[in-house]
Amino acid sequence: MVGTLLGDGHLETQNGGRTYRLKIEHSIKQKDYTDWLYQNFKSWVNDIPKEKSKVVKGKTYTNYWFQTRSVGEFRFYGQIFYDKNGKKVIPKFIHKLLTPEALAVWFMDDGSAKSKQHKALILNTQCFSKRDLKLLIGALDKRFGVEAKLRAQREGMQLIIPRPERFIELILPYLREEFYYKLGA
Repeated sequence: MVGTLLGDGHLETQNGGRTYRLKIEHSIKQKDYTDWLYQNFKSWVNDIPKEKSKVVKGKTYTNYWFQTRSVGEFRFYGQIFYDKNGKKVIPKFIHKLLTPEALAVWFMDDGSAKSKQHKALILNTQCFSKRDLKLLIGALDKRFGVEAKLRAQREGMQLIIPRPERFIELILPYLREEFYYKLGA
């Protein structure tokens, strides 16, 4: 749950925060990954993942998605990962929630190699505030000894991991093979 909320997953409530449902949506190119996530949340899902298409500027894009039922078990995550306006935020105690598996899911959702020439890894975190990103930087260092820095982009800030050896060591046991390309290898 933590890894997907740091990445592309999102929670929504329809009853003032008593229950939440998780929505997962990825490109059809990541169907196997979405199916894997579905297997992890299957006990809370009523229906199998589905395809949906949309046309943007004349080009058709197909996504693959599922959502869970609204359940009280997700309330904790809804309350810590969203502010009162429904904007995604980083919990102050994120360092206690991060695990190597959560880092791997986050990386599979939003990570990439900086370029073929650089070893650095990037986590696309543009939706988070600078304050939130500083919490993540502190958590990565405190919990795992992983150095991360802010990198300004037009849309917001990314996290860059300039020396990713330790980060890769942590996530590799959980990284799905189809995402090895994101390591720049």
